[in-house]
Amino acid sequence: MTRSCTARLRRLWPIIAIAGLTLVAAGGTSAAAPPRPARIVSLSATATEDLYAVGAGKQVVAVDAYSAYPPQAPRTHLSGFTPNIEAIAKYRPDLVLIDSDANHIVRQLGRLGVPVLVEPPAANLTGVYAEIRQIARATGHARAADRVSAEIRRRVAAIVRSVPRPSTPFAVYHELDQHYYSATSHTFIGQMYKLLGLRNIADKAKGSSTYPQLSAEYIIAGDPDLIVLADTVCCGQTRATVAARPGWSDIAAVKTGEVVPVNDSIASEWGPRIVLFLQAVARAVETLEGHTG
Repeated sequence: MTRSCTARLRRLWPIIAIAGLTLVAAGGTSAAAPPRPARIVSLSATATEDLYAVGAGKQVVAVDAYSAYPPQAPRTHLSGFTPNIEAIAKYRPDLVLIDSDANHIVRQLGRLGVPVLVEPPAANLTGVYAEIRQIARATGHARAADRVSAEIRRRVAAIVRSVPRPSTPFAVYHELDQHYYSATSHTFIGQMYKLLGLRNIADKAKGSSTYPQLSAEYIIAGDPDLIVLADTVCCGQTRATVAARPGWSDIAAVKTGEVVPVNDSIASEWGPRIVLFLQAVARAVETLEGHTG
């Protein structure tokens, strides 16, 4: 598996609780965040997106190398995957946001008295709204959370209503990288496919994990109606590269051209831009319905 794919598959163990604006790291040091932090460092692409969505962008002094959105975010060589305490400390942060406790960074920052907010990958949309609320609250923008979440809810509901529901659900294959790693319905992205009424072929893979590595033979036999490529940036996959794979020309999605390339960051994060992912998939489903209707 590629490093970028590994980074996108990180799961997190619950390690932090919020009490008021005091962030408490389990086994570490409690640190009170200021009412409106002025030097925020984000080591999570989704947290970066959330920060700007709630109006805390001007308080952000550094974001990690994977934070591609918004473009004006102060992107650096900092890593959330292998965080370095010395590199982070140079920015003199008064709040650090992360999505995993890699390198025991929570404890290290706690020793410096720096509060840390850990926002793990959301399991569903309820988790998305909860994290937006927590980030808004921790940065002094509590009122903005309701506005941002309401807009996401409105757009998601409109997209879901627009998607046709055939008697036999369309099958989807979600590709994380060119080695055929996928995501089941037990993941956040898998939940998005369920919202749109799609059947995920990864769910029935033998010994299926949350992010199973499928075989080409399994995918071909699964004959998905829709293929979603979440490896266009990291791995250079396109409709053409998929069509050129041995045996894949017989797959329904390849025959009808329903191979949907989606920017990796949009397909792997759980912030407000999830609506862009849903829109892309919904358009493909509508086209599929046109083929079969």
